[in-house]
Amino acid sequence: MSSQSTISSSAAAAAGGGGVQIKQSRRLPDFLQSVNLKYVKLGYHYLVSHLLTLCLIPLMAVIIVEASQLNPEDIHLLWLQLQYNLVIVIVCSVFVVFGCTVYIMTRPRSVYLVDYACYKPPSNLKVEFHRFMEHSKLTGDFDDSSLEFQRKILERSGLGEETYVPEAMHYIPPRPSMAAAREESEQVMFGALDNLFASTNIKPKDIGILVVNCSLFNPTPSLSAMIVNKYKLRGNILSFNLGGMGCSAGVIAIDLAKDLLQIHRNTCAVVVSTENITQNWYFGNKKSMLIPNCLFRVGGAAVLLSNRSTDKRRAKYKLVHVVRTHRGADDKAFRCVYQEQDDAGKTGVSLSKDLMAIAGGALKINITTLGPLVLPISEQLLFFATLVAKKMFNAKVKPYIPDFKLAFDHFCIHAGGRAVIDELEKNLQLLPVHVEASRMTLHRFGNTSSSSIWYELAYTEAKGRMRKGNRVWQIAFGSGFKCNSAVWEALRNVKPSTSNPWEDCIDRYPVQLVL
Repeated sequence: MSSQSTISSSAAAAAGGGGVQIKQSRRLPDFLQSVNLKYVKLGYHYLVSHLLTLCLIPLMAVIIVEASQLNPEDIHLLWLQLQYNLVIVIVCSVFVVFGCTVYIMTRPRSVYLVDYACYKPPSNLKVEFHRFMEHSKLTGDFDDSSLEFQRKILERSGLGEETYVPEAMHYIPPRPSMAAAREESEQVMFGALDNLFASTNIKPKDIGILVVNCSLFNPTPSLSAMIVNKYKLRGNILSFNLGGMGCSAGVIAIDLAKDLLQIHRNTCAVVVSTENITQNWYFGNKKSMLIPNCLFRVGGAAVLLSNRSTDKRRAKYKLVHVVRTHRGADDKAFRCVYQEQDDAGKTGVSLSKDLMAIAGGALKINITTLGPLVLPISEQLLFFATLVAKKMFNAKVKPYIPDFKLAFDHFCIHAGGRAVIDELEKNLQLLPVHVEASRMTLHRFGNTSSSSIWYELAYTEAKGRMRKGNRVWQIAFGSGFKCNSAVWEALRNVKPSTSNPWEDCIDRYPVQLVL
């Protein structure tokens, strides 16, 4: 009785924060204070993930012990039993051989990423903030309110002072002609492809599939035809030109190439992802249509994929999963990124104020599909238990957010803007190092649309962080509204290519950003 009174009095004194201190009796330490729950979770994750292995080890030990006790007579009797049941043995062997043959013939072909190249524009196309604002003012198209709005967007955007705009925008007045737009696309696409061919030593005639994606510039002949003409690709090449699909079109192009590589054996595919700024600069005063001017910059990437087993030895990555989510059936989602004319008849891309909420909804659907494919069983069990508790017992339980850091080693989040990266970092409970590649890509190159995820992967390689077996999650958002994910696995310790766009500046990164 006295012991109980002593403990109760001590708790009351501690809660009050003052007063007379009463001597406490000794008791067991608080578990939550003495054990780091982080390590408890890691132990749980390891136990569940390796449960099958932990169960098989004792079983194998028992089998080995029993086998070691067999004498020659026991082995002879076993052989006689097999002879008496020869028909059953033959039938079982036929079924095993048939099953293996069917599996080998019907299994999905592995798709390897041999290498990729990102275009780095010449230094004369760099645009500093003060130069951007000066040119915007000198064009005479923007009123004072619009100029101030653009200045604030630039300051908060996360972009640095070394991003690039096309040559046509450096003139006063700007020269957004069709010829200038073609020239921009040629410089980006051919620059990336030249680097890709040089680093892989592949001949253009060896390419069997070509997929090009560019959302806002779709001339005739197409961009894919321009590449066929430039490099004299073979006449039976399967070429595709994807337009109007936004910043997530790069993953869509990878998915299309993957499906084609499942059909055509021993084939190489090239995917080119780019965007055109020249003819899509907005010269009006509608605030929601001015934001792309401040964020989008010149960039592009070319990717070489292959299903040839001989290319596995030199490939950097293997494609593991592609998950695509389309929210176009919802009217708000469909119109949240919308190309239109303002009241003055000037064309631009309007961004809705609901964009982040719509992107969050699309992301939720996408990771719901992706989670079971990539998350360890330990995380799936925790998520399922939380869901059951909430649904069946009406428990006031917060939804469990799976720890995607257990599934992926590197994250390439589309550098659409600082707000996009901030939201994903918060909602997926990522660490600053996980979004470093995205933030630094936005700072150095700006929003290069569908190619941004490749600049981010190049950053990770340039930092020397990619190790054999590492998994990479590329995730991108685009008009429509779409959220698409691609998962890659590193086949070796990946070193940066000679044409890596970060080659001359990686030592300066990461830079300290003012958030």
